[in-house]
Amino acid sequence: MNPPQDGLGSLRFSVLGAGRVGASLAHWAVAQGARLVCVASGSPQSANRLAQTLGGQAVAAHDLASHGEELLLIAVPDAALASAAFLLAKRRQASVALHTAGSRTWQVLSPLQAAGTEIGSLHPLLAFPSPRLDPKAAYGVVFGIDGDRSAQLLAQRLAHAWGALTAVVPPESRLLYHFAATLAAGGVATLCAVASGLAERLRLPVEVSQGYLRLAQSAIEVSGLSGAPAISGPVARGDAGLVESELQALGEVDPELLRLAVSLALETLRQLRRAGPLSDAQEETIKRLQDG
Repeated sequence: MNPPQDGLGSLRFSVLGAGRVGASLAHWAVAQGARLVCVASGSPQSANRLAQTLGGQAVAAHDLASHGEELLLIAVPDAALASAAFLLAKRRQASVALHTAGSRTWQVLSPLQAAGTEIGSLHPLLAFPSPRLDPKAAYGVVFGIDGDRSAQLLAQRLAHAWGALTAVVPPESRLLYHFAATLAAGGVATLCAVASGLAERLRLPVEVSQGYLRLAQSAIEVSGLSGAPAISGPVARGDAGLVESELQALGEVDPELLRLAVSLALETLRQLRRAGPLSDAQEETIKRLQDG
């Protein structure tokens, strides 16, 4: 996928929060022709670094005010959004303010709305273990958005310029939308870490852990291509005898992981049941799992 040609050449913006997400989105915007005016952050060093790199001015958060910008991008932790909005509302801000938090609705910025700024959200469904400054990282990413009409239109404009997609997530769905995002990212990463930890405990070659990671990637890729979860393995097949043997072996090595494995097995079969009736073997597997 290639970025659109119209870009963001007329956009002037400021940023509050120069961490992994804020720095990444600022780089993507500038790469498409936008101009960074001011940047503030809880870390003055991060603000200075971003300003020096992209050509804006580093300021203190309480001094952040509009110089005619169209956009104020707020990329602070979810829990800090309410206090940030209250602080920002004391000074005139950009025409539109978008926050990047997944669990908060656009209404968390209501103090800015009362001060005359259109408000909304722009949450990237992308992991940021470190800043992702290459604008190609945005291609195909889905952004969860909501907010005032003008804010949503600007969010869509940004996403389009980056070669990304948008989906409106209404306020009543926001918390569980974010929870599901943590399952899709942190949950998968946690399970891969568990698999690698078992391989290490069994003193298997490091290539086995690498193989588990590639196996997880391939399952996700197949799910994306088919439009259905790529659920496989002895639980999905209903091989109750093998499942019991593996769980018994796991319990001898790590009893705490056994509870997780049983819960995952039951959830696997629950997901399969959503797609259609289970086989007798699968139903038997559920019975044995529930009976312990």
